[in-house]
Amino acid sequence: MNPKDKAYRTGDGEASSASATALSSPELSPSSPSNLSAENDTMKRAAAKKLIERYFYQLIDGCGNSNCDNEFCASSGKVKNLTPNQAAAQAIQLFSQEARLCDTQRTKVARTQSDIRGKNNEFGISTNSSSPEASKGAEAVTTSSKTCTSFPKSEIDSSQPSSASPQGKQVPFLTEEKLLKILETCKRENSYSLLIRTLGEVYSSSVSLSQSFLKQHPDSPIDAMLDKAPKDLKNLKKEDVRTLEGDLDKDEDSQEATDKADCSEGCNSYKPSAPDDISVDIPSLRRSYKALLEVPGNVYESALVHALLTLSSGVDLDLTVFGVTSWKNPEDILNVFVIVLEMPMLGSSEYLELALPKVCKAASHLPLNLQARLARILARHCKPRLKPLLETLQQLITLKVISGHFTRDYCVQDEDHITAPTKLMKVLYYANMLAGELDPPELRQEDTSAPSTDDSLLGAIASNKNPRPPQHEDPLGAELHVNVLDSRKPYLHFTEFYNEPLSDAIEMDKDFACYKSDPSGSSGSQKKFSFMNFAFILTPATKTLGLYYDNRIRMYSERRMSFFHSVVGQPTNPYLRLKVRRDHIIDDALVELEMVAMENPKDLKKQLVVEFEGEQGIDEGGVSKEFFQLIVEEIFNPDYGMFTFQLETQTVWFNPTSFESDAQFTLIGIVLGLAIYNNIILDVHFPMVVYKKLMGKKGTYYDLEDWNPALFNGLKEMLEYEGDDMEEIFVQTFRICYQDVFGTTFFHELKDGGDHILVCQHNKREFVDLYAEFLLNTSVEKQFRAFRRGFQMVTDESPLHLLFRPEEVEQLVCGSKNFDFNELEEATEYDGGYALDSPVIKNFWDIVHKMPLESKRKLLQFATGSDRVPVGGLSKLKLIIARNGPDSDRLPTAHTCFNVLLLPEYETKEKLNDRLMKAINYSKGFGML
Repeated sequence: MNPKDKAYRTGDGEASSASATALSSPELSPSSPSNLSAENDTMKRAAAKKLIERYFYQLIDGCGNSNCDNEFCASSGKVKNLTPNQAAAQAIQLFSQEARLCDTQRTKVARTQSDIRGKNNEFGISTNSSSPEASKGAEAVTTSSKTCTSFPKSEIDSSQPSSASPQGKQVPFLTEEKLLKILETCKRENSYSLLIRTLGEVYSSSVSLSQSFLKQHPDSPIDAMLDKAPKDLKNLKKEDVRTLEGDLDKDEDSQEATDKADCSEGCNSYKPSAPDDISVDIPSLRRSYKALLEVPGNVYESALVHALLTLSSGVDLDLTVFGVTSWKNPEDILNVFVIVLEMPMLGSSEYLELALPKVCKAASHLPLNLQARLARILARHCKPRLKPLLETLQQLITLKVISGHFTRDYCVQDEDHITAPTKLMKVLYYANMLAGELDPPELRQEDTSAPSTDDSLLGAIASNKNPRPPQHEDPLGAELHVNVLDSRKPYLHFTEFYNEPLSDAIEMDKDFACYKSDPSGSSGSQKKFSFMNFAFILTPATKTLGLYYDNRIRMYSERRMSFFHSVVGQPTNPYLRLKVRRDHIIDDALVELEMVAMENPKDLKKQLVVEFEGEQGIDEGGVSKEFFQLIVEEIFNPDYGMFTFQLETQTVWFNPTSFESDAQFTLIGIVLGLAIYNNIILDVHFPMVVYKKLMGKKGTYYDLEDWNPALFNGLKEMLEYEGDDMEEIFVQTFRICYQDVFGTTFFHELKDGGDHILVCQHNKREFVDLYAEFLLNTSVEKQFRAFRRGFQMVTDESPLHLLFRPEEVEQLVCGSKNFDFNELEEATEYDGGYALDSPVIKNFWDIVHKMPLESKRKLLQFATGSDRVPVGGLSKLKLIIARNGPDSDRLPTAHTCFNVLLLPEYETKEKLNDRLMKAINYSKGFGML
């Protein structure tokens, strides 16, 4: 075996003749020619950085020699107290002047490195005391520590120490510098066997990999200063150095000011506790991977894939059997995952099929606290990798879903190669929130205020002795103190986490059963995996099925209890039955629901059955749809006075001066909850802030953009104005005015004496936040509290909070906004003799596709009982068109309960068009045609 190969294989770069050649090469000299290759430039700058660091620590800590006479060494007493930035700037200047450097500082730097790499000396010599070579090495170090000599830049030593195992055996590791040297050697010898062996050895061992690509001095400001320094560090002037130091100080001051502003009076942007740092040098690691990708033909790919398989199996076994205690420092295992997840080649075929599933499985066994630390590290240091890594995991899951053979006995929940990436994706999901813009968790609050005592319906809620069950909280989110409601703007849009092939493949009835067996989401070995605990990966349409099964099971449970009561002589109604009059629908519904709430609020969880007085319709779903439509039309009518209409956004908002009782708002909350509970879509137009408040988060200034864009832009302009004449320009005090639905003007002081306090540069943020707080929360607190409690009466025990974000709750209530009738045509089924190629059917779709949107809505209303598009689009509607006899003058009819359109076989297209338009424009109620 070639001795230099052996030296690299053991990680001892000092022992290699190739290394020695590289170290002594004039290519590393500061006076090297300008036409060096990019790799040599990188090596030169890395070596220069190491020398600058040695000057830095000589200025800060000294050499340890009490008799030192070096004016540039702290041990001499000739160096004044320097800040880290001042020391870094002076270190760069000393480097450019080839100033005197205490040789003992080399030993000091090595000791600092050994703290990271296992406390072995800088020469890479084994720490085994029984080794004579080790004794000689130690003696050499001791001798060198007694002298103080000049160290010119031409003697740059770019070597780094090898890590040592507890037994003293050296552990190989990689750095950017070592990798570049290996690549140079391989190119020169036209053989990549050295690279293959090195990657195989380092990447197959968690010990080796955890000690690779580490920062030399994590607390040093040198990196930041070198980023601003000119490319040529030779002969820097004092003015240049002072500029560098000033820029760095300015950056720190700016960041500190930003942090203070972010945490000032109004929750502009919440900064969670400082994310965990990491000892891996991420920029160096990325440069190393970039250099590795330039190797022609990916000759190392197979060796690296097999190394990752060995690594993942070992880490998985250690975590499963021994837990994190198998590592002395938990940070080591995080280093391993960060280095692996930063690999840009993970998405290529061989890695994707073989290595990545094993890596995901190992990561899935990380304890909760380390998952949280990994999420913080990814959010802080690896933002550019979040999207590529998410796409890679999505690709892996999709590949396994498409290529898998799943049955009722072996579902996607049983496939480790699908569930393990999903668990790792949850870490990315929270990292994505941390990397974006967060609001403070204080905006999340439970509704604990007491209801009005003079309101019977609210009193019924308050008297309910059954305590509200606690809302589901994800364990990882609790560990990170982050909730999806806190995310004002994630780094990546949440929809990028949806996996449609997986969502379509999941059998939600079985997944729901798995969830009920382990509702906490612990998913232990004896529990079944449930995607409901990882709802971020599911599309809203699939999650709606999970909610549907939960609601139906509760309805059937109520029926079963009614049957048992009947057996023991206490008969009860198994349904929530409402009998109302069309022209008194609000009053009748209020009385009926009030009686239910007073007697037994749990009856609201029974299946809803509606009967219109004087009509013959039997409710199999269609009558309920019309009931909801009519009650929504009336109660949201601006003339009713409960809600105001926002003309600019076409949305409704709570009337803060409404004369209606709280019970009326509670009724609307119950109606909204019943619609979700009974899988009915409503034609309501709330701004997004309503759904956020329903889910438990207060409105903020940023919600004004959707609520009132004109007001938001005005306040934004105020916040962005930097002039000293703000008081004269805006002439705004802390007293505001607003109007009710009748045009009456009201005034409100946002703080005591607000009419005498002008808005200026110092208090503008406070004004904006108080203004938003009043408009979105304080002014409608009474009305919204009643509304939300009515909603909770129906939904409090459902997994609504677990499955849906506020944006998805809006879809759940209002349906999709995509009226794609091509989807409806593809999903429609035919009965009674009709087929896709029947002349009447061809004419029907030709007519429908040419209809204006309003007529299409009426057609949906006529055929299904609702003019809304279900979550997931019209493809989820399952319309049936059935033949209703031969050609005649009869109009089309419909069974709205079952989405069946009955269509006579009209002879001409004109006659079909005429009869169809009459039917959809003039039909109303049951038994009217």
